[in-house]
Amino acid sequence: MADRVLFISWRMVVRGREERALEVFNEALGLYGRMQQEGRIERFDVVLLEPNGELGGYIELHGSSTQLAAVREADDFRRNIVDAQLAVEGMRLVDGATDAGLAREIQLYQEGIAALPERV
Repeated sequence: MADRVLFISWRMVVRGREERALEVFNEALGLYGRMQQEGRIERFDVVLLEPNGELGGYIELHGSSTQLAAVREADDFRRNIVDAQLAVEGMRLVDGATDAGLAREIQLYQEGIAALPERV
């Protein structure tokens, strides 16, 4: 079961690169579909947001830490991310915990709280 997530987001398409941005987006969906079929990731989710000036959308890749580390280093993934960076503004890739990984993160947080000095 997936315990990690790679959150890939973007703000807006660069004006004049709309067609290329759509091509790269479709290539990404194909790539992530193949990755899922090959067992390189467990699953992926895609969200396109209503216009808001902050975030255009995001894709979540779900898998183990080992799977997602391998994805980050894979040439096909890196090539697609470079293509995307040339077509959209504000690309971000952020690692996080999900599903079964949440319990571990919450435990670490609770341990951190317990180590804080008491406040008066």
